[in-house]
Amino acid sequence: METSARYDGLADWYDENLRTFTLGSSGVLRALLGHGHGRCLDLGCGSGLHFEDLLALGWTVTGVDVSEDQLRLARRRAEGRVELVLADAASVPFPDGSFDAVASVFLHTDLSDYPLVLRETARVLRAGGRLVHLGLHPCFVGPFSRYQGPDAPPLLFSGYRNTDWTNDAPGFGEGLRRIVGSYHVPLADLQNALVAAGFRLDRFEEPVGHEFPRVLAIAATRA
Repeated sequence: METSARYDGLADWYDENLRTFTLGSSGVLRALLGHGHGRCLDLGCGSGLHFEDLLALGWTVTGVDVSEDQLRLARRRAEGRVELVLADAASVPFPDGSFDAVASVFLHTDLSDYPLVLRETARVLRAGGRLVHLGLHPCFVGPFSRYQGPDAPPLLFSGYRNTDWTNDAPGFGEGLRRIVGSYHVPLADLQNALVAAGFRLDRFEEPVGHEFPRVLAIAATRA
């Protein structure tokens, strides 16, 4: 599988407009990942918004992204402290068991085959290593669900089980997803893909801030 660099040409826009939302999950990322002294792979690192979180926890960080435009901004944030690699998340250029932890943050809806990426993640993660997945909540955010404010119930449409890529769906506004598109992964599919890839599911979090959570966080351990 080859993942398109859909964010090429949009890195500055993403960084300016979605930085606050993305960083809103920093606390749960730090809590679920925890302090460490080994290597952590920031999978689909984008412009490096979470480098400071990972470095502050004591990890030695490697960031991977398929978008050269995003990595352009990531290099500025890394300031030489993070190894950066241009690569597809489904085929990363690292030996088996290279990492002690992996962070996958707001990545899965950009990938056409997240189960394949999870299997590749398990390959490069040592046995007993930690994976933290943070992503849009499959039950409340997606092509089938339109956000209506922090305390209002989402407006739901048919299509929850549709996993095809789309950039034209009733749940989308006129922003990013109309431009780059999205894949939807139903909750059961997400959980089953983690288990099938060899992960033990340890903890789920739905960060507070919205009556209907927009983010789902999962901590898992590679068996």
